[in-house]
Amino acid sequence: MTRPDFDPGDYVYGAALVGAAANVIMQLGLPPVGRGVYESPVESGRADRHPIKRGRTTLSYLAVAMLGTEEERASFRRAVNRSHAQVRSTPDSPVPYNAFDPQLQLWVAACLYRGFLDVIDAMQLDIDVVGDERFYQYAARLGTTLQVKPEMWPADVAAFWAYWDRTAAEITYDDDTRGYLHRLASFAAMPRPISSTVGRLQLFLTRGMLPPAFRDAMGYTWDERDQARFDRIMRQAGWISQRLPGVLRRFPLNLCLWDVRRRLNSGHSLV
Repeated sequence: MTRPDFDPGDYVYGAALVGAAANVIMQLGLPPVGRGVYESPVESGRADRHPIKRGRTTLSYLAVAMLGTEEERASFRRAVNRSHAQVRSTPDSPVPYNAFDPQLQLWVAACLYRGFLDVIDAMQLDIDVVGDERFYQYAARLGTTLQVKPEMWPADVAAFWAYWDRTAAEITYDDDTRGYLHRLASFAAMPRPISSTVGRLQLFLTRGMLPPAFRDAMGYTWDERDQARFDRIMRQAGWISQRLPGVLRRFPLNLCLWDVRRRLNSGHSLV
């Protein structure tokens, strides 16, 4: 249980989007997750072909999971389930997978939680979040909004890191998944005005946000000069973020939540 004065919005910074691609790389490091995404037959949900639509869906999920009501979470679960029902391995798949597997969803949720910690730490925000049990227990919603049962979420922060270390030891990328993720990290699938202007910066920030083991597994290089530049950029982003009013600090997640509520009221598709 969280204290009455706990406000999850205090932990939800729109600037966390800088770590979005790195987070996807972490998620897909678990081979069944990686192959499930790479082989997915859900055309409209493929980030390599419809990056803007896929980005909207992912951000909407984060907004609903962290800031939505129980009814909104249930509605989003039903919408995602319809897509996930199509994502299953075939006899030709290198590894078996099923998008409904709660153990795979637990790993994805763990990456999302870790992503919040990493970005808040990198931006040097005035939030002691790494050992915050209130935020940790609340973050279970990142998984329980889908098929993860509450009892599957590691009991406390210490148990989480034991789970993380154990599962992260299994990460590996095949050539297909690595190529897919590199295109994602460099904005290669985005409209040309975006990819040509910010693609290199996006790839740099993604490399910086990755934990070393994941960065090495992707074949990315990183040195002290890179780290110094990354620290400087993220420190500046954090300084700006903390001085913004709440409505701007949480953008675009608050906009995505508004859009989900608009879609629910109008009967439009959520994903």
